[in-house]
Amino acid sequence: MSDFSQSTVSNLLLRALPLEAFELLRPAMQQVGLPLKYELVTAGVANDLVYFLERGLGSIVATSSEDEIVEVGHIGYEGMSGAHILLKVPKTPNRTFMQVEGSGISVPTSVFLNMAEQVPAANDLLLRYVHCSELQLAHSALANARYNMPERLARWLLMCHDRLLADDLPLTHEFLSIMLGVRRSGVTKRQRLPALAWRSSRNERQ
Repeated sequence: MSDFSQSTVSNLLLRALPLEAFELLRPAMQQVGLPLKYELVTAGVANDLVYFLERGLGSIVATSSEDEIVEVGHIGYEGMSGAHILLKVPKTPNRTFMQVEGSGISVPTSVFLNMAEQVPAANDLLLRYVHCSELQLAHSALANARYNMPERLARWLLMCHDRLLADDLPLTHEFLSIMLGVRRSGVTKRQRLPALAWRSSRNERQ
């Protein structure tokens, strides 16, 4: 029997589950390290595991037929990877990987789906999480269409900050280019942009 306790895990979804649901998952839970670039979801491949992050930042990216990449979502300690399986979709064309290294709890997909089927209240909670993720995606699309680059960057930095719970954000030019949907050279030419946007975003919160 796993020694995980619902009162001590850091992942907010796991903490919010009904106790019955958590107990169904607990025997199959495994603590895992999640290094930089580790793939949580591989595009076009059915998931064997779902991951509940406790530290670090996962990045959900969409890829065009020309191999152009843009980030369409984040996962931190509030969420989980592979949420598409709750919609009865075994695989997705989007990829999810660790943009900032961390750790989490893995659960076999079959165990997770069995839990969601057995505990309707847990299934409802998880579907609300999917809905919130869709709202985040919708507002990202709105920002990309209507905001200028510093405004978009400030928004994304705030989203990263919320999930990492730290002021030190280890973001590379490559990540910023994926995040903003621009070429890496466009980010490099604006080296002062992250600092300016970060100061702007912090000022908005004060």
